[in-house]
Amino acid sequence: MKLIRFFAFLIIISILIPIQSVNTANLTQISEAEIKAQDLLQKMTPEERVGQLFLVAFQGNEVTSESEIYNLIVNHHVGGVILRLENDNFIATNTVQNIYNLTQSLQQFEWEGSLPEVSDEPTSGVNLPSNYIPIFISVSQEGDSYPNNSIINGVTNLPSQLAIGATWDLDLAERVGSVLGQELKALGFNMLLGPSLDVLDLPYVEGGDDLGARTFGGDPFWVGELGKAYIRGVHAGSDNHMAVISKHFPGRGSSDRLPENEVATVRKSLEQLKQIELAPYFSVTGNAPDQVSTTDGLLMSHIRYQGFQGNIRATTRPVSFDQSAQEQLMSLPAFATWRESGGIIVSDNLGSNAVRKFFNPTGEGFDPRQISRNAFISGNDLLLLDLYVDTSDLDPYATTLRVLEFFTQKYSEDPAFAQRVDSSVLRILKLKYQLYGSFEIINVIPDISGLSNVGINQQINFDIASNSVVLMSPDIVELDVIMPRPPQNNERILFITDTISARQCTECPNQSIFGVNTMQEAVLRLYGPGAGDQVIPARMASYTFTDLYRYLQEPGSYSVLDSELRNANWIVFSFIKPNYDREETLALQKFLADRQDLLNNKKVIAFGFNAPYYLDATDISKLTAYYVLFSKTSAFVDTAARLLFQEMTAEGVLPVSVPGIGYDLISRTAPNPNQIIPLLLNSNVEISPSELNGSASLSEIPKVELGETISLETGVIVDYNMNPVPDGTIVRFLFSYVDKGNNVQQVEAITQTGIANVTYRVQNTGLVEIRAVSDPAYNSDIIKIDVPVPEGAEATIVVLTTPEVTETPSPTLMPTNTPTETTIIISENQHVLPKVSDWFAMIVIVTSISGGLFFFTRKRIPLRWSLRWALLAFTGGIFAYILISFQSIFRLEWTLSIKSIDLMAISFIGAMTGWFLGWIWYIRRKLEIQNT
Repeated sequence: MKLIRFFAFLIIISILIPIQSVNTANLTQISEAEIKAQDLLQKMTPEERVGQLFLVAFQGNEVTSESEIYNLIVNHHVGGVILRLENDNFIATNTVQNIYNLTQSLQQFEWEGSLPEVSDEPTSGVNLPSNYIPIFISVSQEGDSYPNNSIINGVTNLPSQLAIGATWDLDLAERVGSVLGQELKALGFNMLLGPSLDVLDLPYVEGGDDLGARTFGGDPFWVGELGKAYIRGVHAGSDNHMAVISKHFPGRGSSDRLPENEVATVRKSLEQLKQIELAPYFSVTGNAPDQVSTTDGLLMSHIRYQGFQGNIRATTRPVSFDQSAQEQLMSLPAFATWRESGGIIVSDNLGSNAVRKFFNPTGEGFDPRQISRNAFISGNDLLLLDLYVDTSDLDPYATTLRVLEFFTQKYSEDPAFAQRVDSSVLRILKLKYQLYGSFEIINVIPDISGLSNVGINQQINFDIASNSVVLMSPDIVELDVIMPRPPQNNERILFITDTISARQCTECPNQSIFGVNTMQEAVLRLYGPGAGDQVIPARMASYTFTDLYRYLQEPGSYSVLDSELRNANWIVFSFIKPNYDREETLALQKFLADRQDLLNNKKVIAFGFNAPYYLDATDISKLTAYYVLFSKTSAFVDTAARLLFQEMTAEGVLPVSVPGIGYDLISRTAPNPNQIIPLLLNSNVEISPSELNGSASLSEIPKVELGETISLETGVIVDYNMNPVPDGTIVRFLFSYVDKGNNVQQVEAITQTGIANVTYRVQNTGLVEIRAVSDPAYNSDIIKIDVPVPEGAEATIVVLTTPEVTETPSPTLMPTNTPTETTIIISENQHVLPKVSDWFAMIVIVTSISGGLFFFTRKRIPLRWSLRWALLAFTGGIFAYILISFQSIFRLEWTLSIKSIDLMAISFIGAMTGWFLGWIWYIRRKLEIQNT
């Protein structure tokens, strides 16, 4: 009986080990937000649960208890709303105050709707109803004013994302995010649909459309780094009261269609996507360094992929409607970890033209209920409905009601659907609790005093404008030759501008976003009368691209412009982005191609206020100078004026490839060959001054024992732009055994934050020289170590080395001019926690051994001894597993580092040891009987 109890005890302990390992390695304490969300979910009705799944749009900027949105919020419990310029949710006069009033009213509707309908006493606000849930109020505010901003008045017009990318400055990206988060929170928003983490891999196809300045650039690593900084800023600026929904997942950088207009098809496999498009999303989800840099959600784009699963002839449905594709994406480690932590998926607009064209190309058979269901079942948690209308309904409101009723009925009839709804609602509730802590109206509506800080943060615009502008052509040396001086007050300047105007709402007055006189007014303000008198207003004139296009079509009908073109000393073009649906936007290219006679003896300057790749090499060759400023806000216009008058120089570096000037981004982010790669070692051995300056004698060189493990680390390896090289850059560590002739060993590692780490076990005796190279950078510091011959014999250890790359904090970049020598650090053992799969494998092994022993010996020796041998083998295997596993859980120093295969081998040895002890016991007992 005692033996049975002991045997049972060992089994229980062995089972607890993997359970303890799982708890230690994978499980975190359930957050308070999740506990509250689970409690609230249990109290919600099916209608309330279903309503939380929808983010709806509505028309107008005034809401009352009679309005449709009031009914959707109060009676149908929708989870949130989206405010858009196209839906007239904003007005041009007193915009900031009106937005605050609107968001306050929307939240107040939900609050008041949750209170008891009949009450004799005024509510105290202390005992809140359990079903009060604040609504999401979302907005897309990408930067660069119209058309990328929903709010174009009253707020700080922040620069485009590409302008931020051209600075390559994470601090500036965080500052922009902070300003945006602060101002949106003050206005009453709690969800930002942005930033865009698309990678401009193939930036532009002539005749197509692209995201242009709406992304951070074309390098996956830097898009991810800038995205993390931007998200960190939004969270910090809003005091963590803003949910950030990064878009357009899983990446639209290689498409030639805008996401709003058409479902684009990208020809890439999942493996290719992981290298380019998905890399930035990895950085802000499971691979993010902290919670504040982690995106709260991903906006699932309507895009499909050809060759997604390897078959180049197979095309997915739009990913937002493809359950298999979404599951495959979300199973990737970074996304799986992020989803387990509560990350939400938001569908792109289900009422967009892209969806309608895909599902309803003939205008018939469009069923919003099934479209919504398919999007939800595919994996989206929050469904965005804007202009979502069935052909049989009168308006989007009627369609939305039918979709809500359909979902509620489905919830009651289909347990699997109900379970899927509950899972998504739990994520949504958890996110809302993370924003507010507790659901009280005083926590939800921001203090009105915050409005005084909205629209006053212009300094960040000037900082980015001055650090992002790029001189495309010529180079700075040649520019001084062909344009030695700025315009003089006796010279005529002709400004030709591609104009943009917009309305904050349908009934609002038309306002100039980028007007015909924008550049001329900036020049006069900075250099005109009273500001240096460098220019005379009478010698300046301004025209639009439309004027120029009409002149090129019929030169004789526009004599005034013809005279200006012929008499001008300077022609300054300001353009934004070509639109092949509006031929006048191509006036610059047509002018350069058709009227070269008007370019003679003139300085022709072009300023691009969007992406840099819209002019080809032929166009650029006809210009005196070509600058790109990436954004069209007032700070960038002023910067263009200062560049024209040579008051400042271009400081930015292109964040995307530009074929027109032969600029390849991959080459520019490769290691700079002119650097000396710092190579670092640390040890308890003191370093003499002679070692540091490279003049150490052999007696002063640090000694390392044969077979000892050393750790090496590079300093920050920089690219051609003097930024740290992207993560994943390959670095080769070369170990040259000087006494062995050409015996050079090589170990590869990859960089993290510009630094590579490797561990190496010394394999031969003699003097060893260590270098690091990263193509095309071949120069580094040289480290020398001396490996003496072991006493009594000369030995060589032959091992297979595997580099161990570890994360290191981003260091301060220190220039290194001469090679240096330093010493060694010894790497620590890696502890691997036993897993449940290890336990099952161990049980299979020891059971097989003990069972085999029993059946093999039961007819050869007495049955009781066969049973004893089997039990001892089983007990020995379990005991060895328990003994070795304890070191990983309790970090014991007297055991070796283990891996799963080690656990299995040790269990096998333990089982055979148990059998061997049983065999000795049997022989001893047999001898005793014979002697008796």
